[in-house]
Amino acid sequence: MNPRLITLIGSASLIGLIFLCLAWELWLAPLRPEGSTLALKALPLLLPLFGVLRGKRYTYQWSSMLILAYLAEGLVRSYSDHGSGRLIAAVEIALSMIFFVSAMAYARATAPSAISKQGEAT
Repeated sequence: MNPRLITLIGSASLIGLIFLCLAWELWLAPLRPEGSTLALKALPLLLPLFGVLRGKRYTYQWSSMLILAYLAEGLVRSYSDHGSGRLIAAVEIALSMIFFVSAMAYARATAPSAISKQGEAT
């Protein structure tokens, strides 16, 4: 698969997850009516953002582990929340899975062995 396409998919899912985390805790289904400090959970997602946008292989590798925390949160909240919280948790699960799969695909597509095989094929 094309690394540029993988970068686009990974970047879109990461940015979508950042906006979802903020909207979830501030407007859509906050724990408190005036908003929740849980919106700060979006901050760790900013750490890999620029590396992902630039296509840094190492950033994809370590951020694939970070994203698992958001997948776990989505799974827990899809079970424990009610109403719109469950739907939002399902979207969080989907975005986390998309990013995780794209991170794995990018790491594989840009591995030194994969690059050398492409060079031999041409």
